[in-house]
Amino acid sequence: MKVRLTICALLIALWAAPAFAQSCAMCYSTARALNQEGQRAITRGVVVLLIPPIGFMTIGVGLALRYGKKRDEESE
Repeated sequence: MKVRLTICALLIALWAAPAFAQSCAMCYSTARALNQEGQRAITRGVVVLLIPPIGFMTIGVGLALRYGKKRDEESE
């Protein structure tokens, strides 16, 4: 189970790698021009914006796996 989970995580990370190259040049230059405190604020803002979608996806996948496991147990 852990090996499968590790392989899935690695595949997802590799699949998402091209998205890192699509950053906006204007956004990048503006962020680089900020002082250290401003850059830290932008980083925190990105993390705060990532938490809800990751949470919803985690809950959704967990519920789907639980439902599938329950359905499989009932069919036996």
